[in-house]
Amino acid sequence: MRAKPILAISAACLISFATQAYADDHNWYPSKFGADDQAGASNLMTPDKVMQAIKLIKQGKTVSLARTYEAEMPLFGHRVFAVRATNGLAGGPFGENSVIWMDDFLATEIGQVGTQFDGLGHIGIGGDPDRFYNGIPASEAVGPTGMKKLGMEHVKPFFTRGVVLDLKGLKGRSLELGEEVTVKDLQDAMARQKLSAITEGDVVILYTGWSENWIKDNAKFNSGEPGIGMEAAQWLVDQGVAVVGSDAWAVEVVPNPDKNAAFPVHQLLLTKNGIFIHENVASERLVNAGVSEFAYIFNPLAVKGATGSPGNALAAY
Repeated sequence: MRAKPILAISAACLISFATQAYADDHNWYPSKFGADDQAGASNLMTPDKVMQAIKLIKQGKTVSLARTYEAEMPLFGHRVFAVRATNGLAGGPFGENSVIWMDDFLATEIGQVGTQFDGLGHIGIGGDPDRFYNGIPASEAVGPTGMKKLGMEHVKPFFTRGVVLDLKGLKGRSLELGEEVTVKDLQDAMARQKLSAITEGDVVILYTGWSENWIKDNAKFNSGEPGIGMEAAQWLVDQGVAVVGSDAWAVEVVPNPDKNAAFPVHQLLLTKNGIFIHENVASERLVNAGVSEFAYIFNPLAVKGATGSPGNALAAY
C-alpha cells in the first residue's frame, strides 16, 4: 500500500500566505478625489468644516501640539537632528545703528523627526510597479531632488474639528508596548468623554501615555509602541477622517500582531486613502486641560517635493 504524501509547507510559503492579506489588489485607486489628485484628505477642508471648528473655540485658548525640536529627542533609525550656529556673528555691524545678526544651519530629515506630519509621498506599496497614493508609480513620483509628485506643496491647509481620545484615562494606565488599540477602545473612549460621532474631515488624535518615555527613556520609546491596528484604522477610514495622530512615533501598534507585516496601517491610511498621519503629538496637553474637542489648525510646511512636514499644529478651544 502506497503511503499518503506528506504535505510540507516551508517557512517561505507560510510568509507568502500571511502576506496575501496585504497584497496589492489595485482596487484602491484612482482616488475618490480624482485620478489626478495629489492633496488627499486635505480636500475635505471645506467652509463648513471651518465654521464647525470655530464653534469649538469657547475659551479663547490655544496650545501647540508639537514638542520642542532638539537633538536629545528620540529619532527613528539613523535619522539626525543637528542645529549649527555660525559660532560668531553671521553679519554686521552695519549702519550707524550697528545692526548685527545670527543665522543657523539645520541638518535633518525635516518632516520625519520630532512631532511630524507624514505626507502622501512618504509611504508606498511595493510591486510591479511600486506605487504611491492614487496609484502613482514610483517612477513618476520619486526624483533625486524630492518627490516629482505628491510633495508637501500639494497639501491644503487644515482648519477643522479635532478630537483627542484619552486611552490612558480609559484604561486607567499608560498603554504598553505592542498593545493594540481596537475599535471598541476608540468607541469606549468617545462614550467616556461624551463625544459625538466622528464626521468626515475630522482629525482624531490619540493619547496613549507612551510619550511619558520621551527623552526620559529614548530606547524604550523607540523599541515599539501601543497604537491602532488594521481594524481600528479601517474604522477611522470609514468615518472619513482627514488626519490620525498619536503621542507615539508611528500611530500604529508596533510590533504588529502579524509578525510578517511592517507598518500596514501607514499603507492603509496614507497610500490607499490619502489620510495623513500626525506623529509624536503632545496630546497630553489637551487631556490635562480637560479638552476633548478643539479646532485643529495647521498649515504644513510647503517644501516642494518633501515627504513630510514639521507637525507644529495649533489646537484652539
